[in-house]
Amino acid sequence: MHENHQNKREIDKIIADDGRYKIEAFGFLHEGLARAAKDAYGDQKVPSGHVSGQQLCQGIRDLAVERWGMMAPVVLQKWGVNESIDFGNMVYLLIKHGFMRKTDEDSVEDFRNVFNLDKDFDISEKIRLKE
Repeated sequence: MHENHQNKREIDKIIADDGRYKIEAFGFLHEGLARAAKDAYGDQKVPSGHVSGQQLCQGIRDLAVERWGMMAPVVLQKWGVNESIDFGNMVYLLIKHGFMRKTDEDSVEDFRNVFNLDKDFDISEKIRLKE
């Protein structure tokens, strides 16, 4: 079996066994990580590609708003995500099983209170209708 397929099956099992978050949330986490790395480094090749928990959450938030607008909180909550620490819990689940890495300075607490689904996803103030 191809290694990527094996890894995907292992990750899917870990996520299912954990049960807190839907598989779609982990896919979106991966997309948010790519977005955060691009925001942090542009097109530079950075060996570690490391981003902080705050940077990751900001990338996720920006991507969610672009993709779903005011519906972003509804989509995230459907996946079991109610606050930014949930993405930290997902990252640390993957770290625990060897699918992601962290530095000595990283902590799951880096993800706490980075965004609030009620306040930070309300884009209605940003929408201005021309008279």
